[in-house]
Amino acid sequence: MSLDSLKSRVPDYAKDLKLNLGSVIGNSELPAQQLWGTVLATAIASRSPIVLRELEPEAKANLSPEAYQAAKAAAAVMAMNNVFYRTRHLLSDHEYGTLRAGLRMNVIGNPGVEKVDFELWSFAVSAINGCGMCLDSHEQVLRKAGVERETVQEAFKIASVVQAVGVTLDAEAVLAE
Repeated sequence: MSLDSLKSRVPDYAKDLKLNLGSVIGNSELPAQQLWGTVLATAIASRSPIVLRELEPEAKANLSPEAYQAAKAAAAVMAMNNVFYRTRHLLSDHEYGTLRAGLRMNVIGNPGVEKVDFELWSFAVSAINGCGMCLDSHEQVLRKAGVERETVQEAFKIASVVQAVGVTLDAEAVLAE
């Protein structure tokens, strides 16, 4: 199971996705930990069993045990935060924004890896989950830490392609039944 295996499963009508998958992952200029943490976190966030099964082994092989756990933690905590903060932001009653969240999210403060890496993974998951408030928050932390816009964009390019491949392959699986 690998990137090549996943690319081989993409149908001809989605050739652009296959090409993009090869370029955003196979030709990424991100350091290996940032790249494979982003890939793992977004594969989890895509909710696609096919994508996760294909990409997880390669991610695990390219990440330290700490980074592997932290990327999974980013996907987990952002699954919660993206729903909570997106909902709070979308409600027309802005008083919800003044209420205490009361949700545990300790992993954000102590992820076990470089803070920038965890923020990048959290940002990429937030792109998939569509939480504008979370995107802004994580992007600001990344930029304040000196991360270039090109690096931030690299993360949401990976997120967009992983998500699209997941949607396409899951649809094909359903149609084949």
